[in-house]
Amino acid sequence: MIRIQRALISVSDKTGLLDFAQTLVDLGVEIISTGGTEKALTAAGIPSKNISQITDFPEMLDGRVKTLHPAIHGGLLADRSKPEHMQTIAEHHILPIDLVVVNLYPFAETIARPGVSREEAVENIDIGGPSMIRSAAKNHASVAVVVSPADYALLTDELQRNEGALSQATRSRLAVQAYAHTAAYDATITQYLAKQEPEGAGDTFPSLLALGFTKVQDLRYGENPHQQAAFYREQGAVGGVASALKRNGKELSFNNIYDLNAAYGLVQEFADRKEFAAAIIKHTNPCGAAIADTLAEAFRQARESDPISAFGGILAVNQPIDAETAQLITGKNTFFEAIIAPGYSEEAFTILSTKKQWCQNLILLETHTDPAQTAAEWDYKRVSGGLLVQTPDTAVLQSSETEYVSEREPTSEELSDLMFAWKLVKHVKSNAIVIVKNKAMVGVGAGQMNRVQSVRLAVAQAGVKAQGAVLASDAFFPFPDGPEAALQAGVTAIIQPGGSKKDDESTAIADQYGAAMVLTGRRHFRH
Repeated sequence: MIRIQRALISVSDKTGLLDFAQTLVDLGVEIISTGGTEKALTAAGIPSKNISQITDFPEMLDGRVKTLHPAIHGGLLADRSKPEHMQTIAEHHILPIDLVVVNLYPFAETIARPGVSREEAVENIDIGGPSMIRSAAKNHASVAVVVSPADYALLTDELQRNEGALSQATRSRLAVQAYAHTAAYDATITQYLAKQEPEGAGDTFPSLLALGFTKVQDLRYGENPHQQAAFYREQGAVGGVASALKRNGKELSFNNIYDLNAAYGLVQEFADRKEFAAAIIKHTNPCGAAIADTLAEAFRQARESDPISAFGGILAVNQPIDAETAQLITGKNTFFEAIIAPGYSEEAFTILSTKKQWCQNLILLETHTDPAQTAAEWDYKRVSGGLLVQTPDTAVLQSSETEYVSEREPTSEELSDLMFAWKLVKHVKSNAIVIVKNKAMVGVGAGQMNRVQSVRLAVAQAGVKAQGAVLASDAFFPFPDGPEAALQAGVTAIIQPGGSKKDDESTAIADQYGAAMVLTGRRHFRH
């Protein structure tokens, strides 16, 4: 056990500070503080020494230099087990510091603000704080370091039980948290500065990848009950599922979050809100999606895509939910696990949270997004012993970029549906097929090992709705059997990347049925 006699406190986040500092004073601990921390302590009547009294040197350069001094770091780094260390600091009149309570300039919060300048962001890069944290953590055999107000209560309890002393186990645990804290902090700075570089100024992907994530919560379990899981938020990220406000419902599960992310990603295709869009997700694949002139109609058509699969699904919309839509959502033979939306009218929220018994558990998330920020995020896929990193699939296809290769060109109505289907198909697991009619999904084939089987599944689901519908394929057709299966069911237009050696045969089949074949020149694989 190490008795805490002297503490250095310098915090940006002052949550719980005064109660914790008062506990230290009551235990006879001498407090050293800086700037705003000292002002807060003084205003509360808690005695502390300004750091300049210890260093005998004033703060300078707008506060950039105040703790980077031997009188501070000597007191933190002196190995108490080495007499020569203790003799050296005594000769220089340096007092040991037993506890460091530091949290850093709010860099992640700063860069999350809309319109923040690079200069403002850089000014919020902490230098002295990480240095003190690392010094204390390195010497955790003798020094305790606290970086989170969440630890104050536990430390207070241990200090009071042990007459102002902390155990080695506690100091070791705090040191691990401290290094994780500074590592995540540096990773956030690294990512921000890298993204500020002009395009072409350097490698898209750095030779050393630094990631900074903060735990949001522990989850009940992972994909299955025997797996443990937790949810993390990327520092500095804006919008999205990780930053969504939970307004109602049961605790989020691993699968809820994963499906919510898939649903959110799909409706982000319509983030400009020029149309009302609704999407229903089951096991990360859309089982229903539609755009319409009202949100209620978009939801109704999305649900009609596959009412059986929609039951127990995840709903995402691109517009605030109104009362009419809420009534439909809670109607007969419907049940949803969770909804993510930009907002809820007061009446809609009341309906969704109280109308039926299951509404008490209905998870309602509210999120606002910056599409530019979302587009800037990288996509990570874990592999054994490594990580795959790629830029996100955010490419937007304009109808003017497509190529008509069939004898008949698509009608304006078909082209509108084709472009909608093309947005949907990139959110379906490959091999992916989507059938659309009147801007509503009517059939989907997902995750099959051959493309013609995906077509058959989509056609079977669409049934008679395949008549006069259009089809999107996320990659080229290796053989004409896929298009033929769709055309035999009544599909009248197909959009696909092209690039197969048998493109001509697929086009010939389209011509045989009088259908339109449109090529995009790009694919949307989603594994």
